[in-house]
Amino acid sequence: MAELEVEIVAADHFVWSGAAKMVKARTSDGEIGILPGHAPLLAILAEGELAIQPVSGDRIAVVVDGGFFSVDNNRVVIVADNAQLGDAATAGIR
Repeated sequence: MAELEVEIVAADHFVWSGAAKMVKARTSDGEIGILPGHAPLLAILAEGELAIQPVSGDRIAVVVDGGFFSVDNNRVVIVADNAQLGDAATAGIR
């Protein structure tokens, strides 16, 4: 089964990376869900919560204050102005 390679960084620190089944985010144009095989995309990230469903484990929530969101070849890169993992999440691999 295909999976997404996800990396989230903030302006001043690494936030999370790992394999995921799905990523949901709020962009300046509205909410978007990314699954493996999604068409290439570059979007402005709006303030709100990212939801990541890792390949294994519980859903991960990341609160962001804006930034950029890109998708290409099953790789999702999120560069946020500020980002913080939700309470239940732990840092992913790097």
